[in-house]
Amino acid sequence: MGHTRRTPIRPDPALASYGVETLRRGPLRRMLRWGGFAFVLATALLFVGFLRFADSVTTLKPPAEPKADAIVVLTGGYQRIDQAVELLEKGAGKRLLISGVHPSTTPGQIRKTTSAPADLFDCCVDIGYDAIDTIGNAQEAANWIHAKGYKSVLVVTNNYHMPRSLAELAYVDADTQFIPYPVVNSDLKTRAWFTDPNALRVMLAEYAKVLLAGARNITGFGRHPGLRSASITGPS
Repeated sequence: MGHTRRTPIRPDPALASYGVETLRRGPLRRMLRWGGFAFVLATALLFVGFLRFADSVTTLKPPAEPKADAIVVLTGGYQRIDQAVELLEKGAGKRLLISGVHPSTTPGQIRKTTSAPADLFDCCVDIGYDAIDTIGNAQEAANWIHAKGYKSVLVVTNNYHMPRSLAELAYVDADTQFIPYPVVNSDLKTRAWFTDPNALRVMLAEYAKVLLAGARNITGFGRHPGLRSASITGPS
């Protein structure tokens, strides 16, 4: 009895390609799904972080009876300087550093804008011309603090600028006690600042800078001296 020869079954190319494509799509879909979850989680964390940042800024208040060895004001508006000089006059600190002043600005010009007595400026006010940004403010202030031997310092700047300023100061000088004295331009707590495009833009921009400063201080990547003297002399 003869044997019937069977024709070998060949896989359907369409089915084979479908199987390969399915294997390819599986990991891809998982990657996209987990990537989507990660994006949503990161967005939620950033949003929650911004709400916490905004709450800390809008509720920040100056101490009722400010007192420290010295006072540092970070330039960015004469209202800050006026407040710092007023604190000096009241005896909240022994000496004042105005950090980040433009080289073309004279001490006399600053004194006239504050209407402070000339003898107060002559005896107790130092002008810092070296800092070009907040990083430089912190370094310039730390150099001044160490030279004078101060242990506690009142930090005068705008409320929205305070978290980043304190972070930069603590990074370069962990031994000094920095006491925040925020300058409040407007009542952000009761005012619906989030409906004001300008206020919202400032808050978002400052929050982004706080995040970048935190990442830079942790990793050390992208950190620069922030001082005019460093840019002139270059790296040693």
